[in-house]
Amino acid sequence: MTGNPNSALYSRFLRGLSLSPDRPAIRLGTEDITYRRAHELALKWAGSLLAHMPAGRRDAPPAVGVLAGKTLQGYVGILAALYAGATVVPLNPDFPAARNLRMLRIAGVQVLVVDERGLARSRDLFRDGGVELPVVAPDADGQLAGGAPPLAEPRPVAASDPAYMLFTSGSTGVPKGVPISHGNTRHYFACIDEQYDFTRDDVFTQTFDLNFDCGMFDLFCAWGAGASVAYVPPQAYVDMPRFLTEHGITVWFSTPSAIALLRRMGGLTPGALSGLRWSFFAGEALRSRDAADWQAAAPASALANIYGPTELTVTITGHRWHPGTSPERSVNGLVPIGRVHDGHDHLLVDEDDRPAADEGELLITGPQMVSGYLDPADNEGRFVARDGRVWYRTGDRIRRLDDGELVYLGRLDAQVQVQGWRVELVEIEHALRGQDGVDDAVAVTYRPEDGGTELVVFYTGEKVSPRVLSRALREVLPDGMLPRRYAHLPELPLNSNRKVDRSALARRATELMSPVTPVTAR
Repeated sequence: MTGNPNSALYSRFLRGLSLSPDRPAIRLGTEDITYRRAHELALKWAGSLLAHMPAGRRDAPPAVGVLAGKTLQGYVGILAALYAGATVVPLNPDFPAARNLRMLRIAGVQVLVVDERGLARSRDLFRDGGVELPVVAPDADGQLAGGAPPLAEPRPVAASDPAYMLFTSGSTGVPKGVPISHGNTRHYFACIDEQYDFTRDDVFTQTFDLNFDCGMFDLFCAWGAGASVAYVPPQAYVDMPRFLTEHGITVWFSTPSAIALLRRMGGLTPGALSGLRWSFFAGEALRSRDAADWQAAAPASALANIYGPTELTVTITGHRWHPGTSPERSVNGLVPIGRVHDGHDHLLVDEDDRPAADEGELLITGPQMVSGYLDPADNEGRFVARDGRVWYRTGDRIRRLDDGELVYLGRLDAQVQVQGWRVELVEIEHALRGQDGVDDAVAVTYRPEDGGTELVVFYTGEKVSPRVLSRALREVLPDGMLPRRYAHLPELPLNSNRKVDRSALARRATELMSPVTPVTAR
């Protein structure tokens, strides 16, 4: 096949290779992997991957699963699969085997790259799932037993070929495959390059798992500049300022939940993160208070709140935080998400799907929008035809400010009916966070067996009497929006991507609100 190498996602690594051949591309604790070494290993592994694939090329690139954590095998495995002209399917070894098996089958994975833990989990997949796939298992030094000749150079790809495939939750319980093309990523990273001044001297954090789309930001922003990516281990959060200083970190990227974690660990004091040049947050709504605290801790850093669903290629908007103006532009305490990337159109629609001037559901179309889910049946209701074009419905309720910037208000499914009241959960959360002693709050719904909807709030900080909280909220909220139950937690649960685990809180709400089973005396 023919293709334009400049369209390939791996061209960003090749750019970094030309800029920084003998500088670290990946930092894993005390081990540095240079661009030159990563390139050589990726060519070697790619040759072995191709040797395990069916001969010839069909109408779609082959799929390579990377069942590995943030290890040498995980990082170079992604690059090797791209060099082989395949679609990368990152899989998390810590996920339940049944979930990984479903994703592996949905994506049509033909060969696996694994690290030590991934190798053990692959045996579970094969035993429990009744499948058998060839496995490429490099050792800790990147060496392979046997293997085919290395590639001389990466294979060409077309802009329409999927570069990688990620999975989002499905309403039926089956993950939905999202193929992101080389063309999607080319436009995305071109936009990022124009907005941010990354250099070969930068060191990026890697806080996200490799199967999360924001992880691709870290890798290919760094590699496109000839910079380094440094794995951030969980224990680093105990003293993050020290970790960032020791590793020369200049670019931070995480979910906003990490801000609260650093605050609890004492790492968010003024000036504590003085080595940062850039700070990025995505994956959750960013609170104005958290942005201000982070900016005080990282005074030399520019701070950006970036937003976007997987289906729009990592992120699609961005807002640069300004301490003097951003707080007053926030809504319900949430920082604006900014403007949509160049080359895209967007619109807001009301509940009747008619254009809305200032507030409604956000729809977007343009070159970062994927062509649809792997299973076309999943497209219904998300990828919609309108005005002769296909648009992606984000499901997010957005407000447009006077200057055209957008503010995230919450998920549409976060708007619930409680005793006839239309309630935005984010508004309750914002109101509770404003109370003395409360650090953070998450509102979820509970549906009793007798029907209706009740609100339950989980909060962190000082333990406060529910009566005090209720009385305070009555000052700012109508009675119909008051929670039924307030539950104090030492900290909010996080999922593997360090987002607040709302599903876990919803389950806990059900346990709290369910009637106690009477005990029969003996």
